[in-house]
Amino acid sequence: MFAVFARTRKALGAFTIFASLTALAACNVPNSTGGPSINTNKPVPVALLVPSGSGSANDASLAKSLENAARLAMSELSGVTIDLRVYSTAGNANQAASMATKAVNDGAKIILGPVFAQSANAAGVAVSRRNVNVLSFSNNPSIAGGNVFILGNTFQNTANRLTRYAARQGKGKILVVNGNDQAEAQGRAAIQAAIQNSGASLAGTTSFELSQNGIVNALPKISAQVRSSGAQSIFLTSGTSGALPFLAGLLPENGVNPANIQYIGLQRWDIPANALSLPGLQGGWFAIPDPALSGRFSGRYQARYGAAPHPIAGLAYDGIAAIGALVKAGKANALTTTALTQPQGFVGVNGIFRLRGNGTNERGLAIAQIQNGSVVIIDPAPRSFSGAGF
Repeated sequence: MFAVFARTRKALGAFTIFASLTALAACNVPNSTGGPSINTNKPVPVALLVPSGSGSANDASLAKSLENAARLAMSELSGVTIDLRVYSTAGNANQAASMATKAVNDGAKIILGPVFAQSANAAGVAVSRRNVNVLSFSNNPSIAGGNVFILGNTFQNTANRLTRYAARQGKGKILVVNGNDQAEAQGRAAIQAAIQNSGASLAGTTSFELSQNGIVNALPKISAQVRSSGAQSIFLTSGTSGALPFLAGLLPENGVNPANIQYIGLQRWDIPANALSLPGLQGGWFAIPDPALSGRFSGRYQARYGAAPHPIAGLAYDGIAAIGALVKAGKANALTTTALTQPQGFVGVNGIFRLRGNGTNERGLAIAQIQNGSVVIIDPAPRSFSGAGF
């Protein structure tokens, strides 16, 4: 089992915690500040910052997929012309700052990207006094705010969706189980915050050292805490690239029976596909973007470029589509903060989403369950922000 743990960590290192977004519909754009004035009758200059130039084949592939997705979005806009200018950051924060400055000097009215959190933060700081907003592909909320927005799905979105669903299903007494690194601690905090606003209750928290011995040594404590707390669910912050395969194998052997205790995952359990066969995950819940919408985007991308899109390529598509929808309203303030954060949001390639004033986002997600090694949607993604998922 621990061999699976090591193998999947290597295979999924490039994915980590990203998600995606398609054709968007913008409604009334109010007057505001916090962004440039634009001429909606002319092509709108948009900068796309991608991680090419680092010497990494993975970065180059990601950069190409993001640019492809952006150009696909441009080809599907109606009544709006985007002047897309692509800049290479080499995956480096200093170069990202330089390229962001160059992009604004070249006339960019908004910046799409970069991917990595440090680079996105640096780009935002570099142009913070230039009245230009940055729509980053990051999902790290610590960099959000001011002129920087994150498009990637966050732990908080996933935790909110799953805890609300658990409460409605009578499984809302939740024990949180996390590995003792920074990312999983952030995941635990997101779950705790979600519980406070969901009708669920916290049965407790427990953690383990991220090593084989650490997990084995923690299992009796986790099992005892499940029994003593009366937990109806355990919410696991680990993913398939980390400790999850090991936990899924050993927790049932230590008395945490998934037939009696609901397993819930903060990260996706369907990547790689072989994770779906883990016995301990059968019946478990996790959240995913709207599969119908994301599937259509993948099909259009594959038909145009002859390959599957990178898992976060949809973020570039939707950044362009959101910009296009806002510009189509014909108002000079279409790219201001107030316009970008319109409460009705947008419909993206992975479902509905909206940008918040603090730079984070909210997303409509579906609840998936593993049944006999397959992913089954047991609660569809909401189609509006007044839907059941919110």
